[in-house]
Amino acid sequence: MKFMTLKYRKTIMFLIILLFLIAGLLDLAFEGLVYQLLPTSIQSYVNRILS
Repeated sequence: MKFMTLKYRKTIMFLIILLFLIAGLLDLAFEGLVYQLLPTSIQSYVNRILS
């Protein structure tokens, strides 16, 4: 990673974090694996927010 400048590392880290955020939101919206692992009370709270 020495060949990458600090600018490129920050951009790559930003894109990775953005990708994980989008994946997490899609998982909650489509009731994926992480959503199913949540307790029922939190699932109902998420359903109220997304509805």
